[in-house]
Amino acid sequence: MTNLSIKTAMAALLAGSLAVTAGAPAFARADGGSVDPAKFQERIEKRVDKALNGTDATQDQKKQVVSILQAAFADMKPLHAQRVENRKAMRAALEAPTIDQAKIEQIRADQMKIADASSKRFTKALTDAGNVLNANQRQAFFKTWGEHKHGPKKG
Repeated sequence: MTNLSIKTAMAALLAGSLAVTAGAPAFARADGGSVDPAKFQERIEKRVDKALNGTDATQDQKKQVVSILQAAFADMKPLHAQRVENRKAMRAALEAPTIDQAKIEQIRADQMKIADASSKRFTKALTDAGNVLNANQRQAFFKTWGEHKHGPKKG
């Protein structure tokens, strides 16, 4: 297995956090509905193609990276559903006539376990994807992947 530099590892973590917060909601909306999985898989393909555009990455490398990321998002979908349920439970606990601090703390702790599991899974996927690419391809990929925008923030 190739050793990743600190810079590459930090880029992977940044990209992972962006993907966890931005990609998972695209796959399963907060209201419990879901986006068409085929469209979501296509979105991943387009992002990988864009991120590796201008590099010497082969079609086989691109397919491998797409496959790795698609599997990661599929694995993370149940975690997203758990986060949605925890947010509902937290709201109900905070709106209850009496605040149960132990219950709220348990929900918070559960939420952190889910976030950690999501982060671990996506970091593994990014590391696996990075190992498919050479150093120049990897740098281009993570630079472009991390720059993905979702429009202006509201609020």
